[in-house]
Amino acid sequence: MLKVLITGASGFVGRNLAEQLRCNYDITAPSHSEFDLGDDEAIRQLFESRRFDVVLHCATVRSNRKTGEPANLFADNCRIFFNLVRQRTHFGRMLYFGSGAEYDRRYYVPRMREEYFDTHIPIDGYGLSKYICAKYCEQLANVTNLRLFGVFGKYEAWQVRFISNACCRVIHGMPITIRRDVRFDYLYVDDLAAIVKWFIEHPASHRAYNVCTGTPVLLSDLAKIVADVSKRNPEIAIREPGLGTEYSGDNTRMLAEMGSFRFTGFTESIGELYRWYDAHQAEIDPALLRFDG
Repeated sequence: MLKVLITGASGFVGRNLAEQLRCNYDITAPSHSEFDLGDDEAIRQLFESRRFDVVLHCATVRSNRKTGEPANLFADNCRIFFNLVRQRTHFGRMLYFGSGAEYDRRYYVPRMREEYFDTHIPIDGYGLSKYICAKYCEQLANVTNLRLFGVFGKYEAWQVRFISNACCRVIHGMPITIRRDVRFDYLYVDDLAAIVKWFIEHPASHRAYNVCTGTPVLLSDLAKIVADVSKRNPEIAIREPGLGTEYSGDNTRMLAEMGSFRFTGFTESIGELYRWYDAHQAEIDPALLRFDG
């Protein structure tokens, strides 16, 4: 059985991958409180004491419009990445989870292709940290950048993430709010787990892949799906007219490599997610839902 290390296992992506891949692989998934990725000596000792076939590097410090950019975000993201890749002779392969932010949010275009990377250099701390790590990945034979756009599912930050936020608002009898409508490329986290499993078990021909559906959807259309699956007829309020900048990727390279992949439809995936939140509604504080989407 392959030995797989998952970083960021207490975060959204890492927690879902650890849960869904545990039956297939020998998973080591320490939380941040158990293992400090910023401690280069601790990382050296871990890799020298145990050989991992695959490292899934999910750990990241994020920023968003609603919560702002944490202090030391840029330095922390770069440090944990380089602490890990310095040990690359002690592991078989790394799948690094990059971000569409690497393309520079000032210059997003619809369905960005991998070749668009490095056309611009991001100026925000998060985008720049992901850009630098992605550039370094290009030099490493055993590291592959799986570039994520929008991923949604259980365990994400429902306080700020649109689809989960919409589900939770409806459950608590609140309207779904959208600051400004925009087309966004959302991938269900269960589909991400299946894609990651494929990349664990197959060699990669390229250093980077856009991991996305390739089919962006309006936030307002997603809100309507939430309303439909809830059967509660919530109000959907859009605060500002017009459309924001589309955030989407072209997944031709990934699909050509994999051969084919069936993405879960939004009615099915959002329905599953809504029912999960409905079963966990006691854990959701409505006071924390008072953000516009």
